[in-house]
Amino acid sequence: MRERKSRQAVVVGGSIGGLTTALLLRDLGWDVDVFERSTRDDARGGGIVLQPDTIRWFTERSTQALESLITSTNLVQYLGSDNHVAHREYAEWSYSSWATLHSALLRDFGAERFRRGHRAVAVAQDASTATVEFDNGSFATGDLVVFADGVNSVGRQYVSPNTPIRYSGYIGWRGLVPERLLRSETSAVLEDAVTYALMPDSHIVMYPVPSPIKDCMTERLMNFVWYRNVPEGGQLDQFVGGTSDGVLSLHPDQVPHIEVERMHTDAARDLPPAAAEVVVRCGAPYVQVVSDIRAAQMVRGRVVIVGDAACAARPHAAAGTAKAAADAWSLATAIEETGGGLDQALQVWEPIQLALSAQLESRVQAMGDRSQFDNSWRPEDPELRFGLYGPGI
Repeated sequence: MRERKSRQAVVVGGSIGGLTTALLLRDLGWDVDVFERSTRDDARGGGIVLQPDTIRWFTERSTQALESLITSTNLVQYLGSDNHVAHREYAEWSYSSWATLHSALLRDFGAERFRRGHRAVAVAQDASTATVEFDNGSFATGDLVVFADGVNSVGRQYVSPNTPIRYSGYIGWRGLVPERLLRSETSAVLEDAVTYALMPDSHIVMYPVPSPIKDCMTERLMNFVWYRNVPEGGQLDQFVGGTSDGVLSLHPDQVPHIEVERMHTDAARDLPPAAAEVVVRCGAPYVQVVSDIRAAQMVRGRVVIVGDAACAARPHAAAGTAKAAADAWSLATAIEETGGGLDQALQVWEPIQLALSAQLESRVQAMGDRSQFDNSWRPEDPELRFGLYGPGI
């Protein structure tokens, strides 16, 4: 009797969620190809707070040493004027950067089946397979197609059409600064903590992350996100250089220089000295237009969406990457526990992940409103801690 050919999976989007999905499906015996729209291995993205789902691949399956991919701190602190510590408590967290974690996952997956320069433009399916069309004229067909293609997902348009993108009312200035460029006094204040600073209708958060490994070396970078209100409409349109509809991020080369200068000036005026130095030292920040995106469905036939393609939650719980990894792990578990029956597995998987998306979105919306509009963010409140499944969880 001829052995059954292994099932084929097509993963669209080669970021952290896509690579985790691909690795787990391959471990189940699937034949997997990943299609990534970018043509180069750029260092997009910034710092990542590591939660259990995010690093589960490395703690359970990978032979790479997790210690080489992370930095850790022991404190959560809030700075007042003149770097005065207004609140401090013990809370251990670990971090990485998008580029560091992505490079490590790609080393495990391998470059042979990771296909760059493929931007998905359409998807169709029949009773047994689904097919993705790419802008270069090529096609890929699989028993399962997983879209992990981010906030502007083509897969979401197919699986859950007309999903709204709701602007939050604020943006996040983001950047990375080599710690060696900071004054020793600044490094001493920030090096062992997640550090916040609050101000009316705004806040900033900072923590140290590792750079990608190069020549067997890495260095510490200070990651920051500064949330600032920008009204919807003409002011936001002007900031992004045109209509803001559908614009969810500006890469460093897209950010208007005059806005960077204004941000530096405001930082020197409004932030504690340590935070101000980090922001001012960043010459090439990028901008996240903070929005709420949550699909009503994650499955349509043999096509599924995961990670930011399904739910792009505000960053305040530091759970976006963890959610993408959790989607991948729960999908693989459902397929394994149902004996490989794909239809049954997807029926089990979808409602659980939809509920997690709804819970996360509700929580981070409340967190953002407290800092940006209500001014009711209180450092001692445990409800404000990082966590995918709940504060600190």
